[in-house]
Amino acid sequence: MKILLDECVPARFKRSLTEHEVTTVSRNGWSGIKNGDLLALAEKEFDVFITVDRKLSEQQHLPGFQIAIILLRASSNRLEDIRPLAPTVLEQLAHVPAGALTVIGE
Repeated sequence: MKILLDECVPARFKRSLTEHEVTTVSRNGWSGIKNGDLLALAEKEFDVFITVDRKLSEQQHLPGFQIAIILLRASSNRLEDIRPLAPTVLEQLAHVPAGALTVIGE
C-alpha cells in the first residue's frame, strides 16, 4: 500500500509502517501545498494519507477524494506520542475506504 505522511507527521513515523511504501509530503516536493490541493495530488499516487491535522475534515469535503485518510490523535505530534498508534494504523490499513476519515487514538 502506498502511504503519504502529512508535513505535520514526523518523517520517522514511516519506520513503524515497514510493510508498506511510505513517503512524506516534503520528500515528494509538496511542502506548503494547501490541504485541498494536496489531497487532489495525493489521490493520484497514494492509497492512504496520514495526518494529525484535526481540522482537515472541517476544511475539506473528504468523500470527494479517492484516497483514504487516517487522522492520528495523540497529545502531540511528537514521534514518541504517535508511535504507539502504529499497530492500530497497520491493522486499519486493510479496511480504510477511499474518501473516508479514520480516526486513531484519543
